[in-house]
Amino acid sequence: MRRDPRALLGLVLVALVLAAAGLGPLLWRVGPEVADFMAPLAGPSAKHPLGTDDLGRDTLARMLAGARVSLLVGMGSVAGACLLGGAIGLVCGFLRGWTDRVLMRTMDVLLAFPGILLALGVTAALGASATNAAIAIGLVNLPVFARIARAQAMLVAAMDYVEAGQAIGRSPAAILRVHILPNALSPILVQASLLLASSIITESYLSFLGLGVQPPTPTWGNMLRDAVGFLDHSPWMAWFPGMAIFATVLGFNLLGDGLRDRLDPRAARGA
Repeated sequence: MRRDPRALLGLVLVALVLAAAGLGPLLWRVGPEVADFMAPLAGPSAKHPLGTDDLGRDTLARMLAGARVSLLVGMGSVAGACLLGGAIGLVCGFLRGWTDRVLMRTMDVLLAFPGILLALGVTAALGASATNAAIAIGLVNLPVFARIARAQAMLVAAMDYVEAGQAIGRSPAAILRVHILPNALSPILVQASLLLASSIITESYLSFLGLGVQPPTPTWGNMLRDAVGFLDHSPWMAWFPGMAIFATVLGFNLLGDGLRDRLDPRAARGA
């Protein structure tokens, strides 16, 4: 089977980001909150490879710590939305009736709000924290998973083997678990990989605006916010977290595209 170079590049980028988040703080043993008062706004050097911020804190250490926080918030929000939204969609697509009407109209209400405005509203109401940011981003992603899972459940529910399962008296829960879920899983996983990218961007938005993870805990978003006042003198304060966001989002998007092409039978036939 022909390899997709874009998917391979995405996999490499994602692997590098995950390695940096997981192993970076262990290898670079400088605390992200430790200030070098003799070197505020210092440029890249042997002691501080990515320079320092206005308080003398090491940018590399803060980048590595921020990677872990940003990925945890992004992945946690997508995982929660995938599980809850997928369950809602599968149940609605299989049972139909009033359950479908009530739950999917609720999802339509959520979809009516622009994603970033909904996230801003939820975090403003709940308070600024990493947990609330993950809840807000998960709420934005929830109807997307619900609609995809519903469409797949409706498609699979019309298959002969599902009707055969109903004819021999299998319970709805057993049919959902044995027949519908395995056959609806591929597009849900592809969507999850693609939404990881947008979730990381949304977390950066919230942190940049002061509604996400709060200082002194570093994230790429609040590092960009701290850099705004020093762009003329110390532009590297914005360069490095900006490049980290770009590389991470690009990696997840390329990986998601490759995963979609691999799991989509129509793409496989066209290859």
